[in-house]
Amino acid sequence: MPDVRIGVSYDFRNPPDSGVSDQALYADIMNQVRWLDSIGCDLVWFTEHHFVDDGYLPSWIPVAGAMSGVTSHVRFGTDICLMPFNHPIRLAEDLAVLDNLSGGRVEVGLGMGYAPHEFRGFGFPVKNRVSLMNEGIEVLQRCFTGEKFSYSGKRWQFEDVQITPGYVQEGGPPLWIAAMSEAGALRAAKYNTNFLPQGLKAGSFDPWVKELEATGRKTSDKRVGIIRSILVTDDKERDWPMVRAAERYRMELYSRFFKESGEGFGGRGEPVPQTWIVGDVDHCVEEMASFIKKFGMTDIVTMAVPPGLRAEQMSHSLEKLFTEVVPKVKAEVKQA
Repeated sequence: MPDVRIGVSYDFRNPPDSGVSDQALYADIMNQVRWLDSIGCDLVWFTEHHFVDDGYLPSWIPVAGAMSGVTSHVRFGTDICLMPFNHPIRLAEDLAVLDNLSGGRVEVGLGMGYAPHEFRGFGFPVKNRVSLMNEGIEVLQRCFTGEKFSYSGKRWQFEDVQITPGYVQEGGPPLWIAAMSEAGALRAAKYNTNFLPQGLKAGSFDPWVKELEATGRKTSDKRVGIIRSILVTDDKERDWPMVRAAERYRMELYSRFFKESGEGFGGRGEPVPQTWIVGDVDHCVEEMASFIKKFGMTDIVTMAVPPGLRAEQMSHSLEKLFTEVVPKVKAEVKQA
């Protein structure tokens, strides 16, 4: 199993009534990431959505580029980058530039989206998303070889394309695919990428495991990641209500997207857990280690600044997470 990595995730959502300017929020997060890089944080991930009134991050690569200049350790990634809204050649070029700026510290997790308003905003029907997703993956994988190639698909056709500058990482940035369903799980298996499962274990996680095993591959050779937030506190009654309110606000948007699209995690059964882990150092270590062992998780990120909160309001928890919890979790998992 690959080494465990723990980090943070940002969506840059800024509720209209927060009283904080977008510029100030971005500056606060930049300063926070610089600090986190110095205390043991392994990952900085971004989520992507479009046309949301609270400024949900629509463009993550410029942010990662800026952060790469003030960090030296953290690796940048996405859960997720919405492939249908990205021209695959342009995305490959942007990733090449970011790979050079960061010294080879970039990865990319892809999903195909589901919110109807985003597809309307970009001017094409939701029904095109599967082909845009699959062809986007195929084009990126060809771009990452560094070789000249041509491609002819339903949505994209390219002739004699070669990405320059070259990538720092051999084979390009590690590629991840997200899944909320069996189809997504099988897509990750088909393209032999790292994996970002969400939703029901039986619907998204188990089919991936079954398909890899059926084709002679080992899940332990892949990285498996998730956004699962952690609040480290010795006083849950004091600290959790503020974070809980921000989390409820955060999840209301996804509930709306699910309702508008008719999609979602759906059904009953055991989920791949994404609920907050809240408690003191010992409790967080126990819960995280158990979660990692059960699902083979290699990468876990916590929402570092839930919507409506300021960066400094999460500093105490994040400091305890990376200086006390994470070293113990890594040691326990390594011994298992």
